[in-house]
Parts: sequence; C-alpha cells; structure tokens
Amino acid sequence: MAPSLTPAILGRRLGVVGVALLLGVSASPATADSAAESGSGSGSSGAPTVEEQRLDRAVPQEILRRSGFDGVAPGFARDLGRVRSYKEAERLVVRQGQSLWRRAVERAQGRGPQKKEGREALPWKGGGGRRAGDLSRDDDRPLYWARLGMTRALRAWEPRGFELGDERRQRLLGSLETTSRGQDTIRYPKGQRIKRVLVTGFDPFTLDRDTRISNPSGATALALDGTVVRTAAGPVRIETAMFPVRWTDFAEGEVERTLRRQLPRVDLFTTVSQGRVGKFDIERTNGAWRGGFGDNENLSSTGVVPVADPASQPQWTTTTLPYKDIVAADTGRFPVYDNTAVTEIPAGGTTPVQRPDGPTPGSAARAGGGGDYLSNEIAYRATLLRDRLGLRGLPGGHVHTPVLQFGAGNTDPATGKVTDEEFVRNRVDIIAQVRKIVVTGVEAAEANGR
Repeated sequence: MAPSLTPAILGRRLGVVGVALLLGVSASPATADSAAESGSGSGSSGAPTVEEQRLDRAVPQEILRRSGFDGVAPGFARDLGRVRSYKEAERLVVRQGQSLWRRAVERAQGRGPQKKEGREALPWKGGGGRRAGDLSRDDDRPLYWARLGMTRALRAWEPRGFELGDERRQRLLGSLETTSRGQDTIRYPKGQRIKRVLVTGFDPFTLDRDTRISNPSGATALALDGTVVRTAAGPVRIETAMFPVRWTDFAEGEVERTLRRQLPRVDLFTTVSQGRVGKFDIERTNGAWRGGFGDNENLSSTGVVPVADPASQPQWTTTTLPYKDIVAADTGRFPVYDNTAVTEIPAGGTTPVQRPDGPTPGSAARAGGGGDYLSNEIAYRATLLRDRLGLRGLPGGHVHTPVLQFGAGNTDPATGKVTDEEFVRNRVDIIAQVRKIVVTGVEAAEANGR
C-alpha cells in the first residue's frame, strides 16, 4: 500500500482536514445519517454507492480481468434476471455469495473448487498465477471488486413478476455482504481435540488515493481460512472472516453479530488490519473513540464508539493476547512491537494528551494504540464483547501488519501497474508472519495455562 502513514497517525499530525486533503477525501465528508437520507449509503437501493462507482476505473477492471473474476458480476446479473420470486432471490444470493468467498479462499490457497474442510496449511510461495499475466494467488483484491460488482447488480436489479421494495432489497444486500465475507461459514470440527482460532481481516481502503491498494489483513484471511496448523500445542484450526471499511456497518453491529456466537467456542482470536510501515504491532489498549477519518464511502464519524448498553461502556479495553511471548519470538522478517501508546483526555482535563505507556485512571479515550479508525474500533468491539460474555481469560486482541508496499519503481499510482515482485513478496511474507504470530500465541497461551 502506498501511504507511509496510517490514517490514525496522519490524523494526529495533520488533523482530519489535512488528512482529507492529502488523501483526496472530502474535507467534510457526509455523515452516515445524511448518506442514508440521500440514498447513497451502503444499504440503499438504486444508484451505485461510492465504492461501487470506483469499479469503472481502469485498475479494478484490470484486477478483475487478470484474476479471472471479471465474469462473477455479469453471471450474477444474468441469474438474477431469471429469478421469479423473493424466496428464489434469497437462495440465489446466499449460494452465490458463499460461492464467491469459497472461490477467493481456494484461489488464495492454490486449490480448485471443493467443499470447505480442514486443510493442512500450504507452504508460502510467491510467484504468479495460473496463466501468464495473472495476479498472484494470494491477492485479496479480486474478491473485493467482484463483490462490489455483485452488490451493484443487485442494487440495480428490477425483478419481473413480483415487487421487491427497498426493505427486502436491503435484506438481500446484507445477505450478500455476510455470505461473501465468510461471516456465516465459520465452522469448527465437533468431537475433535483441536485448538480453535478465529482471525478477521479488512477490505482495501483509501482507494481514492490509489485504486491499486491491497490489504494484507484481507489476504491473510483468505490464505488462512479453514487451514489446520500443527503446533506444539497440538493441531490448530483457523477460521476467518472479512469486514468492510465502513463506519455505518460497524454502528449497525456487524462485528458483534459475527463474533458473538464464535468467541465462546474458540481458544484464541485476533482481529487484524494494516498499520505502520515496516513493522507489526500487538496493540495493548483499544479506545472507545471514532476519529472521523473518511471510510470507503467517504463518510465520516466522530465520537464515542456506538455500542449496545452505552451506560456500561468502558473507555478502554485491553488485549489478552500473550504479547510478551509474541514480541520475543522469531516470527518473520518484520519486527513486532508491543504498542502501549494511547491518546487520552486526562481525568478533569479538556486537551488530548499522548501517553507512551497506556491510559491513566479516569481518562477519556481519543485513540487506542491502533489509532482512532476502524482497526481500533474492531479491536475495541471484539475485546469488549469478550469481556461482556465473561471470557476475560480468552486470549484475544488486535494485530497491525506492516503497510503493503510496491517496489521502488512502482509506488506512484500514475504508473498504473497493479502488481510487482516486491508487492507480492511483501504480501506473502506478511501472511506467513501473521500465521506464525497466531501459532506463537496459541503455544504461549497453552504453556501459560490459558
């Protein structure tokens, strides 16, 4: 990824307006409420969303063509045209949403179509795709752009023979999002002595700055989904899911809906996102604050993270990952840090203060170690859910990966080059290191009796 600073770090130095100008986002982006009223939000029907409008640019079209995913949305649109009832539409959306997720996972793992079952993790290899000119198999971007093609087709679809209406169309759109992100196919084997791990990733973001962007956390989710890893603690089954970079979806409880049933069943979980250049961070503390940086629909949200039962909402949550063991282990070529920094308003104060060693008693959150964007928010929501479910001993937290970068000659988006050898190497190495971090976490938790 081209930016050398994350939105959170940029925000601290430049402010929201400065970041917006630098990254090409509106300096005063629409709020989620105004978007819903205007019909441009993620759940609205009719006109394409901001995300979907980017599909027509040259880079997304090249990514779809070179990955072989260019036929996904047209095929879905054709199948929609044959639908004659709402129930039939529901079945089609679930089937094709799950099919897209499965296809992306199988591509990332170098496999053809087959039923999702426990698989021994493959050795990590770089290199190209299956034909000359293909993208490397670990690329997360074909899934992202193909999904947007499908949601755009569904948003524009006018069925014959029955009335759809906005409410039912939005339910179909929600089902397509859930199924194509692996959120409904998290499965662990029954009756087997096996450790269970849950890992989440994100879509690409800041696409108005550089449409070529890939998110290594999403690539990791595809590469690890359904794999079984042999460890000193025994076999470990990893399941994954993907989340959008949209404030509104988080406010509507997408994280909690996906994770609530899973956390009591797992032995370790980690949310993952892209963070700083050249380094991994294990985020010690997560803050209950949204900093306002524009999301993938160029919407902004500033204020306390909106959750159920806000009266009992803490300002901070803390990782329970075995961070000392992870930081000390040799997990790969990128250094791994225990990130303890936060930004707070001290008790009785009015001005934000940066603290290198975590929050002080009674302070109000303004940024966790992972900043004040959606990576901090998913960490906050997941760890708050852990605590509210009475699972405080469950190892869980957030891992920030290095920024995914192109080689020196291709960092400028104007080159139009959608991949290069350094880009692929960096992504492969990041995926492998997240896998090793997970393994280290499981083994350390087992050794520590957790």
